Amino acid sequence: MADPPSVKPVADSRCKTTEIVLPNDTNGLGNMMGGRLLHLMDKCAAISAQRHAHRVCVTASVDNVEFQSAIEEGEVVIIEGHVNRAFRTSMEVELNVWAENPLQETRRKCNRAFYTFVALDEDGSPVPVPDIDPQTPQERERHEAAAKRRDIRLVLAGRKDLEDAASLKEDMLTALQRSTDAVE
Repeated sequence: MADPPSVKPVADSRCKTTEIVLPNDTNGLGNMMGGRLLHLMDKCAAISAQRHAHRVCVTASVDNVEFQSAIEEGEVVIIEGHVNRAFRTSMEVELNVWAENPLQETRRKCNRAFYTFVALDEDGSPVPVPDIDPQTPQERERHEAAAKRRDIRLVLAGRKDLEDAASLKEDMLTALQRSTDAVE
């Protein structure tokens, strides 16, 4: 297997999937079951990660899942994913979900989540992945925010001390300073 490039644009990892919500996908209220949606999101995220890493990639974590609006039977689910940032062997994949009503010609945002994937070699061991080259202002913002979310995940998992999470310390100090300024 040829070595992947050392840096890749976000666009190379993009994945868009669509699926109609059928009765077997819904709960007693006629809404898509959350577990079914998470399954579809995991598949889309895996495709994004594998497009970026050119390796088999596995889900390491899922966080910050925001269910904003129910998706109803008969609607079309649209899931878009892309890699926000690559670390040494892991990648953060952002997923955005929309529901489209083809009869009413409407579309609304329903969900957003961040998945972490790890690239593996043939023996199942983690392997380095290419860096991400954020090319637009929005991609650069997502790239920076991904580093902060990673610090949060590692601190909460006990794999990183808060003192070592420089970006979090700066953000916390800024927030504390603003709240102190507001009181004065």
